Amino acid sequence: MTEVLALLMFVALFGVLLSGYPVAFAIAGTGLSFALLATALGAFDISYLAGMPQRIFGTMTNEILLAVPLFVFMGVMLERSRVAESLLESMGRLFGSLRGGLGISVTVVGALLAASTGIVGATVVTMGLLSLPTLLRRGYDPKLATGTICAAGTLGQIIPPSIVLVLLGDVMASAYAKSQMDRGIFAPDTVSVGELFAGALLPGLMLVGLYITYQVAIAIVRPDASPPVPMAELKSDGAPPAWKTILNALVPPVLLMVAVLGSILAGIATPTESAAVGAIGATMLAGLRLSKRSPWPIYAATASLACLFLLTQQFDLRVARDVIEPANQVAIYVAFALTLVMIWGVAVGLRRAHSAGVLGSVVRSTMEISSVVFAIVIGAQLFSLVFIGLHGDEMVHSILADLPGGVVGAVLIVMLVMFVLGFFLEFVEITLIVVPLVAPVLLSMGLDPVWLGVMIAMNLQTSFLTPPFGFALFYLRGVAPAAVKTMEIYRGIVPFVAIQLAALVLLGVAPEIATWLPAQIFG
Repeated sequence: MTEVLALLMFVALFGVLLSGYPVAFAIAGTGLSFALLATALGAFDISYLAGMPQRIFGTMTNEILLAVPLFVFMGVMLERSRVAESLLESMGRLFGSLRGGLGISVTVVGALLAASTGIVGATVVTMGLLSLPTLLRRGYDPKLATGTICAAGTLGQIIPPSIVLVLLGDVMASAYAKSQMDRGIFAPDTVSVGELFAGALLPGLMLVGLYITYQVAIAIVRPDASPPVPMAELKSDGAPPAWKTILNALVPPVLLMVAVLGSILAGIATPTESAAVGAIGATMLAGLRLSKRSPWPIYAATASLACLFLLTQQFDLRVARDVIEPANQVAIYVAFALTLVMIWGVAVGLRRAHSAGVLGSVVRSTMEISSVVFAIVIGAQLFSLVFIGLHGDEMVHSILADLPGGVVGAVLIVMLVMFVLGFFLEFVEITLIVVPLVAPVLLSMGLDPVWLGVMIAMNLQTSFLTPPFGFALFYLRGVAPAAVKTMEIYRGIVPFVAIQLAALVLLGVAPEIATWLPAQIFG
């Protein structure tokens, strides 16, 4: 009886989700409805639900999840401050004279935006609005243009810092601890979001390289599909492309991304702390982009932030101590002064963003996106609690353990199921509902948690691209000109899906691609 009800829960959930009902309420409502139904049938102990307040409290006080609204704020601020527009323009001037150069520019900018926004929908829509008309006007094959934009837009799933990886890292940490406890290891090892970031970096860059290789191959085999831009159009007033303009567009966002990701990988900051750095940096960058006024407050604040990083590495800046050495005392005073300068620069950035009419919309979008994510988190907690109460986790464990092919067969089945679910569900639902059920079983088979997390993230990215249900295709369809047919978008994405699958297979047979960098950094 309980196993039948557990299966019916998933069937009912997909039916409610496909009906268009809000995701968070669909997940929580399905769980609560089956809890009441199973209680009436005598198959569920309603006292299980007494654990919900504690689960909600644990979620809301989880420091790792605090990185979600901070990364969302960072991404939306960069999107609204025209950083993507200046990046595309500059990269187009840099590579546009080459065959396939504009396509390469879109891929590179997609990777840079992925490392700053981490929001697939926002990246695809932004790239579609800014670059698709240009690609079509320059004579690019519509299939190649749309495929390039969709593929580049989904890089935010796998290239850190990514919201997907933040949520997945938290879930994988719990699953890894549970798998070890089930095996009788009561002093379990841990896996952090930073390790998952490090593990996803090389696979993400590998995908970027494969995309660019495909662009170059198309430019050679079918030169008419990706023609170069005439050099005369790339010049400004008869002069070569302005390297100063290109550097001004590229260096600030790249430095911000390096500061955010580098602070995590270097062990200087936790993902949440680095997300705060990213939010502050995005605010100052917006103040630099959105105003023609003096840039020196922003430059001074940036220099102060860099000096604060150096001071924290060289001195003990804690003030709640009985004895503070003279050198540390001086460093504390300097750090206080630098903090005031940084606050001044952030205030200037906020004022300029507000004056440009950007700050209000950024805060509102951050609140909306973060609220949706955390509402789904709470709904998923209720759903999983009822599912466990119906012994669904034991059913999943027995099914995966009894599959032919052992661990390889279990991984293949789980990846196939997640790939299909990615057609219908967002990554948040899959990460919070499916991964907690299957990850402990797979990890108990001896799999590396970082490798498994990166495999799941790349798999979900692939499902975002696959016709006819891929979310990225719908995002682009919504902003593409009417002259671009839906079938052209579908046909254009097929080669990139093949590249994704090849990369997924390569990562499966060579786990070192994901595990080498975390081992070098974290040991």
